[in-house]
Amino acid sequence: MTTALCPGSFDPPTNGHVDVIRRCLSIFNHVVLAVVANPSKQALFDSNERTAMLEELFKDEADRIEIKAFSGLLVDFARDRRVDVIVKGLRAVSDFEYELQMAQMNESLSGINTLFLPTNPEYGYLSSSLVKEVVRLGGSADTMVPPLVVTALKERYA
Repeated sequence: MTTALCPGSFDPPTNGHVDVIRRCLSIFNHVVLAVVANPSKQALFDSNERTAMLEELFKDEADRIEIKAFSGLLVDFARDRRVDVIVKGLRAVSDFEYELQMAQMNESLSGINTLFLPTNPEYGYLSSSLVKEVVRLGGSADTMVPPLVVTALKERYA
């Protein structure tokens, strides 16, 4: 069985995240979503809220997906779950430059390879940060995030 790890802050999960995760589920037997506590970012939703949103979004694949919040080194989390590959979605060249360095570091620390999955062009402009900014300023995120995330964002910014 091949297990892939998709790490991210998912604050909040966007349609781009959902697309990459669904594509991973079509390739790998088992997918672990690592909800990262990023100390360099101020989260809008706590890790329990983000995990709950992802669990609801992927409830139909619950037998093939594990969703877990964590802090610390990604490679330690990956080793604990016997992950075969780390999967990172890429939107642009700027993502590649950052993610390549992370992939090389992770491989040197653990021997675990990273697979880069280009995002669907339909979602290439999306980022959680931009979605939050749009909603904070009164715009609609209906085409950017799943409906349950739209509701959570509206409640948070009400």
